This record gives sequence, structure tokens and C-alpha cells, in this order.
Amino acid sequence: MTRLGVFGLLIGMFLAMLDGLIVGTALPTIAGELGGLDLLPWVVTAYMLAGAATTPIWGKLGDLFGRKATFITSITFFLAGSALCGLAQDMAQLIAFRAVQGLGAGGLMVGALAIIGVLVPPRESGRLQSMIGIIMPIAYVGGPLLGGLLTDHLSWRWTFYVNLPLGALALLLIVTHIHLPPAERHRPRIDYTGAALLTIAIVALTLLAGGTSWTLGAIGLLALAAFVAVERRTAEPIIPPRLFADRDFTLAQALGFLVGAVMLTVTNYLPQYMQLVQGSSPAASGMLLLPLMFGMLGAQLVTGRLISANGRYRVYPILGGALMIAGALALFRLDADTPAALASALTLLIGAGMGLVMQSTTLITMNSADPRDMGAASGTLTLLRTIGGSVGIALLGTLYATRMHTDLAAHLGPAMADRLAGGGELTPALLPNLPVQAADAVRLAVTSGLHVILIGATVLSVIAFAVSWLIRETPLRADTTPQADPLVPSERNTADEVDGRQPDRANRLRR
Repeated sequence: MTRLGVFGLLIGMFLAMLDGLIVGTALPTIAGELGGLDLLPWVVTAYMLAGAATTPIWGKLGDLFGRKATFITSITFFLAGSALCGLAQDMAQLIAFRAVQGLGAGGLMVGALAIIGVLVPPRESGRLQSMIGIIMPIAYVGGPLLGGLLTDHLSWRWTFYVNLPLGALALLLIVTHIHLPPAERHRPRIDYTGAALLTIAIVALTLLAGGTSWTLGAIGLLALAAFVAVERRTAEPIIPPRLFADRDFTLAQALGFLVGAVMLTVTNYLPQYMQLVQGSSPAASGMLLLPLMFGMLGAQLVTGRLISANGRYRVYPILGGALMIAGALALFRLDADTPAALASALTLLIGAGMGLVMQSTTLITMNSADPRDMGAASGTLTLLRTIGGSVGIALLGTLYATRMHTDLAAHLGPAMADRLAGGGELTPALLPNLPVQAADAVRLAVTSGLHVILIGATVLSVIAFAVSWLIRETPLRADTTPQADPLVPSERNTADEVDGRQPDRANRLRR
């Protein structure tokens, strides 16, 4: 795998991460041009739900049909969705096209990780994983910044069009510089039932977290239980249950869910504080999150190099959980009078903690899975991070909005609270035109809502810290040789044969 091939993979991953947040600062402008303010949250949710539901499916398709071809297909879907989003003429079209874009995005991260996992052994992949760690905070913090700049100076449509030249470059580099061993020819058996049940469970549980009917919760739990039952019986499960026989793999997925919830919630709501309380522009609010970005970047870069040097990783998720707790508690100092420079600096700790947890859980996941399951393993981790982010935003975002509305009603009356919070009129541009009393009430309400977010982030960080202590140190593999089958499992790999290999895998891990 050449450096240009690696660069192509990184571009694909960058686009998937970037588009989760790039439209955030453009949403008020989009609502003003297309209307449908009540549908505005679905511009983000449709993308995330589609990506979460299809992530493990793309991973399994890569294991079955070949990872390079599947990755190229996912980029094609993503670029088609991006072009259609830029051409959308109303809110319904935009939401539908965002779902198409999300379908492709679900395969970008998992496809790149699976290709890396096959070509580079875990013992030697620390530096490469640290490169992935570098682009992640850039995407999450640079997304709102880039979205604000494009909206201010070109058009909100360019938040989608910008994907086209980058995606075309990624396609060119991957086609010409990524060369995988030929896949074994066989008749694949696709788990359509499992895919449908997983999609139903993800959508229903995310909508439940957003405050919808509890009937959806029951549907989601039933679909999830049925999905587990189906995966235990099918010959080619989307998420092979054998992966969870490894204790460290299971713990890494739990940590991935928790850090995804903290990361996406904090990076989505801190810019609102920076804009509505600090009075920053959309672009400037992204700049104020640079300490968070550099904290994540530095932690992942250093962690990748240290793990590559000595092969030991257990300490890093523990330290990361501790820093996430300290960082979330430090952010409680944010209030309506906090200087902007101090508010910006306080984001450093939580960024470093998230970086440590994300880097180590990626390596643990890759080390715990056989190469034949690399797509499914990386897909599971990406899926749980995305679900964590979706549920975190839906649940904590609902609490944020409720707390904010309550505070506004207490200071300005229910009618004004409904107009500002419920009616969608609360934008950074509106604040200078409000009476002083109303503007102060808005700043206090936003700060109060942010503190609710931080309570949730603290609780999730404490849970992550506790879970990380259960991880056991296992030597990182020094090769990419499959344990039994090559890249793609053949039809003879029945559930009984899989179960028969578990003792051998356990003995290998103990050695």
C-alpha cells in the first residue's frame, strides 16, 4: 500500500466525518431559503441514521465481495448524494438526499479501516492509526468552521459540492494505488433479515432518545433482540457473534459507544455556546474549539507512536477516561461571563481524553478480530460510535432544549420562549437586536442548557473510565495472516465450524 493509496483512504474517511457537522452552521440559512423549519433537525439526523444503519452492512459486504470494490461503491453513493443535496429545491428533497449521502458515508470509515486492517498488522499500525487520529478532530472541529466560511462567502450548497473534487481524488488514488490480494470466489449469502432488523432497531431507539413515543422503544428493543437471535443462527452474519467472544473486543465497543456520545454531543453544542453566549461568528466559534481539536490530535498521535513502540495499550483508555471526566468538570466553569479565551482553553482536557480512548479502542478492535472479520469488526466499532453520537445528540439535545425553554419562560414569559426556542428565531444574528434583558436571558438559558449537556457528558465519562479498567493486556499481532480462512470466508464456514475455532483463538490470545 503506497502513501498515495493511504492518502486516498484518509480522504474518504475525512469526508464521512466532515459531513456529520459541516452543515451545522449552514442550517439557519438553509431554513431561510428552503423553508420547513420544523423539519430542520432531520437534515442531520437522516444522514447519521443512514450511516449508522448501513455501516455494518458495508463492512460485511466488503468481507464477502471484496473490500476495494465495496469501498469504491460507497464513495460513489456518497458523491451522488452530495451532488443531489446541493441541487435540492425544498426541505423534503434535502432530507431524502442526505439519507442517500449517509448510505454511502456508512461505508467510508469501515471500508478504509478494513483495508488497513488487512494490509497492515496491528503491531505496526500505530503510526497509521495516528494519522487517522489526526484527521478525526480536524473534521469534527473543522466541519463547523468550513461550513460557516462556505455559507458566508459562497452558498450553503457548497457545503455539499466541496465533497465532489475531494471524493473524485480519493477514487482515483484508491483505484490506482490500493492493491489487495484476490478474494476467494464463492456464492455469498447476505443476511437480509439481520440488516432489516438492525436498521429498524437503530432508527427506533434513536427516535426514542429524541423524545418520541415509547412504542418506538418497544419496537427497537424487540428488533434488537430478534437481530441477536438471527445473527446467532445465520451462516454469514452482519455482525458475527464470535467477535464478542473476545472480552477486549466487547469492552472496546462499549467504550466506542460512550466516547462517540460524548464527542458528538460536545462538538455539536459547544459552538452554540460560543455563538449565542460569546457572540462569535460561525467561523470564529470553530476557531475557539481549536484547543479541543489539538487535544484530540496530540493524544492520538502520541498514543499511536507509543503503542507501536512497545505494543502495550491498556493504560491509554484508562487515562483517557480520567481526562474526559476532568475535562467535562472543567467545562462547568463556562457561564455567561466567561472570557472567550478561557472558554476556548477549557476544551483542551476533554479533547485529549477523547483522543486517547478513540485511538486505543480502534487498535484493540483490530487486534481482537481475525483478518477474515476485519470489515465486520471495524464496521461494528464505527457503528457503535455513530449510534452513541446519534443517541447522545438526541437525548442530551432534548434535555438541552427543554432546560433552555424553561429558563427562557421563567425570564421572558412562555410566549417569548416559544417564539425564540420553539419558533426557531433564536440565531446569533438576532441577539444584537434584542433588548438587553432579553439578550441576557438568552445567554443564561443557553449556558444552563449547556450545563445539562455537561452533566450527561460527565456521567458517560465516568462509565467509560470504569469500563476501561476491565480491559486486559493482549500482545498485538505482528502479522495479518488469517487464522483459518483468507480474506473472504467460503460457504463451508458454518456456525458449527466457527464455534470449533474459538478454543484455538483463545489459546492464541493467551500466548
